Amino acid sequence: MSADVRDILDIDRANTPEITRDSFLATKKRNFERTKHASRRPEGMHREVFALLYTDKKDAPPLLPTDTALGIGAGYKQNKARLGMKKVRKWEWAPFSNPARNDAAVFHHWKRITDDSTDYPFAKFNKQLEIPSYTMTEYNAHLRNNIQNWSKVQTDHLFDLARRFDLRFIVMADRWNRQQHGIKTVEELKERYYEVISLLSKSKNQNQNQSSEKKTFVYDAEHERRRKEQLEKLFKRTIQQVEEEQMLINEMKKIEARKKERERKTQDLQKLISQADQQNEHAASTPSTRKYEKKLHKKKVHHQPRPSKVDSVVNAIEIGSSGIKFADLRGSGVSLRSQKMKLPANIGQRKVKALEQAIQEFKVDPGPPPTEDICTSFNELRSDMVLLCELRTALSTCIYEMESLKHQYEAACPGKTLNIPPSLVPIKSETLDNNAI
Repeated sequence: MSADVRDILDIDRANTPEITRDSFLATKKRNFERTKHASRRPEGMHREVFALLYTDKKDAPPLLPTDTALGIGAGYKQNKARLGMKKVRKWEWAPFSNPARNDAAVFHHWKRITDDSTDYPFAKFNKQLEIPSYTMTEYNAHLRNNIQNWSKVQTDHLFDLARRFDLRFIVMADRWNRQQHGIKTVEELKERYYEVISLLSKSKNQNQNQSSEKKTFVYDAEHERRRKEQLEKLFKRTIQQVEEEQMLINEMKKIEARKKERERKTQDLQKLISQADQQNEHAASTPSTRKYEKKLHKKKVHHQPRPSKVDSVVNAIEIGSSGIKFADLRGSGVSLRSQKMKLPANIGQRKVKALEQAIQEFKVDPGPPPTEDICTSFNELRSDMVLLCELRTALSTCIYEMESLKHQYEAACPGKTLNIPPSLVPIKSETLDNNAI
């Protein structure tokens, strides 16, 4: 309790001892002993990490085991090498031999005296191939080759090089003795070697009466020569030839892309035709279909006096297969007549864009007054415009294929020209534009 509160409550103060020199030194000594026995932070450990491990308030020990109790410098600081504590082991300059060598060469290296004298440790990496050998009898019986002019001396020299250089045929061809045995290429060396190996294997299997023959490698020297010739031609190409090849590759990619686009359009057209057939089957008995057929009949009668090539194209495609089926607003409730001119939601974006371009091309008002007659006529006009766009696409496809077939015929039969009948002459786009609508 503070002194002021004691004065207010009229309570006697406790007698405090007088601070002297001896009492001050005793207090300081106790504090020094308390800090002396405190745990020290190991060298190399960060202060924050040590604060998490231990505090002066004797908190609970950490959950994870630590090695701070082992002393300073244990665990968190790498111990320095303590030299002079033990005797140095003696080394000696000892000789050794490599068992992979056949010349009895002796080498020297440093080794400890206490180590046992073992074989050279790197001799195990000296893996050698097993090159078969043959006798004079086997050569005369199976290995004679008069077609390629291989003598026994040349064959012996070939197998000697194979043993020396471990079937490295490039090195063998370089070390081939051309003065005594003539010039031999790498392909000829390989062909002769694998031929001898195959003949020796067959003869041994026959002598041992083995039913299952071991498969041997068959080397095709002619194929290897052609492959190297092709690589040499490919390497010696000029810059102009490389650019021409890249241009041809790009053209081939464009042709394949156009082919895929035509196939996709053909599939879309087939889907439209099948959908139209299904719609015609379901709606054959409705009065609206009868009115539409009467209008189509009137149009056909109207165009009979002046038949054109467009009529044959239109007859080839079913009428109404590519048109637009607008919504029939006969349900309950109030509706605006302008909703009849709204395009259905099942029309793709490509048809919508083509229809907008056709409306701009023929300068038609995209939003006319929605009277009943105008709504009906405007819907029929847009349906015919969609049909016109698809006819144009089909026409351009036919023209492209006709020209392609013509060029193929002229290339296959030089000097001859393909005479196209007048009925197959492509229709001009102006004629199609004037007669389609």
